[in-house]
Amino acid sequence: MPSRLRLYLELIRWDRPAGWLLLLWPTLSALWIASHGFPGWHLVAVFTLGTILMRSAGCCLNDVADRDFDRHVKRTAGRPVTRGAVGVREALLLGAVLALMAFGLVLTTNTATIAWSFAALVVAVVYPYAKRFVSMPQAVLGVAFSFGIPMAFAAVQSRVPALAGLLLLGNLFWVIAYDTEYAMVDRDDDLKIGMKTSAITLGRFDVAAVLASYLVYLSIWAVALMDIAQSAIYLIAIGVALGQALWHVWLIRGRGRDACFRAFRLNHWLGFTVFAGIVLSYALAGA
Repeated sequence: MPSRLRLYLELIRWDRPAGWLLLLWPTLSALWIASHGFPGWHLVAVFTLGTILMRSAGCCLNDVADRDFDRHVKRTAGRPVTRGAVGVREALLLGAVLALMAFGLVLTTNTATIAWSFAALVVAVVYPYAKRFVSMPQAVLGVAFSFGIPMAFAAVQSRVPALAGLLLLGNLFWVIAYDTEYAMVDRDDDLKIGMKTSAITLGRFDVAAVLASYLVYLSIWAVALMDIAQSAIYLIAIGVALGQALWHVWLIRGRGRDACFRAFRLNHWLGFTVFAGIVLSYALAGA
């Protein structure tokens, strides 16, 4: 593999799919809910590929924005832009190309989805800089990582109902939960460089806040989808997801770097569990 391509794949975290899976599961869940079942391969492909592309573009922008901070953080000091292996303009150009490719996919949907994609782009651009000014930047990330939900409803129904907003709110709390775990990994380094994170803001209440965020997320999604096709199947999935959330809280109780990072990386399975419950619910109802 050419060395430049290897650097680009490293820049977009191609070897770490957990990042785009965290965006994908709630987005696909919203597609199934909006369609009351399988939404068709076209929308599945558009939103799956679009999610991967936009997450990759976000990595490019984030690494450029944080390059002066990342060199002081153990986990991020070796990133391509931070160590100078990829230039700032080069990284931004790659990010722009990836974002345009994602927009090309959006153009195959409808006007409502296209309009929502611009709002999603604005939030994605704002987030990397929120860490300098907002005490809980994880909340901004929560909005950015949840925009696939209203876009999915817009793609299917050409509108965004109140249900989409409720699901977005619930998903925001899930993002706060897992990104606080992520922030706990870098807390010592972030304190030294003056970065703002939820792990620092919450202090000794960080673990309790993670637990509360998980509970709010799962409660909102359980109540919002109480009338789903096969609610018993779905509630079983919510129960399994709750078990995973409690396990994550157990892992981070000692605030160890490795344990917190492990909990973060396992979150995509929690999202998959909720998605699987939704898919099975509609599949069994239509059988």
